[in-house]
Amino acid sequence: MDFLYIKALHIIFVVTWFAGLFYIVRLFIYHVEAEKKVEPAKSILQTQYKLMSKRLWYIITWPSAVLASFFAFWMLYEAPYYLTEPWMHVKLSFVFGLYFYHGYCQNIYNKLQKDIIKTTAFKLRLFNEVATIILFAVVFLVSLKNEINWIWGVIGIILFGVLLMLSIKLYKRIRAKKSWDKTEQNILDEIKEEDKVENK
Repeated sequence: MDFLYIKALHIIFVVTWFAGLFYIVRLFIYHVEAEKKVEPAKSILQTQYKLMSKRLWYIITWPSAVLASFFAFWMLYEAPYYLTEPWMHVKLSFVFGLYFYHGYCQNIYNKLQKDIIKTTAFKLRLFNEVATIILFAVVFLVSLKNEINWIWGVIGIILFGVLLMLSIKLYKRIRAKKSWDKTEQNILDEIKEEDKVENK
């Protein structure tokens, strides 16, 4: 197969892999948030999120990860000189981090499928940004290659990550102030109170 076709297939499956990773963590967040809801909403939502997660994880995300890696190894086999490039060494370290991130998502997935909730929605929102940072780093490395200043590049990635974390904290505060996190139980309690007033 022509090298450019291999490269194109690698890029396609990297895109679908990241899409799966971004969305799976959003489903984890919704699953955890559903824990606060009253029955039967809680059971209905969590059952649906389990099904959606299972399909996304095993039909899109895992196959994409395997195929992206397969075509990456094929590219390196066809063009081994890539391994002599300094930017490739840095890129591969981020790819290793992505494998670790994927594995941690598998761990969260396994627990949520068993209704074991060990983390908060806020921590998952922070965790979700790790994939974003890796994506930015890899794209800049591949695009700029030797033109990038590694020191400023790493500092920029760290600052970008800090900015994302601060944005999430700000978003959480805004939601709390505007009572966007009000649970169905609070709403039901208010309705009951109104019913009592009307019945008197």
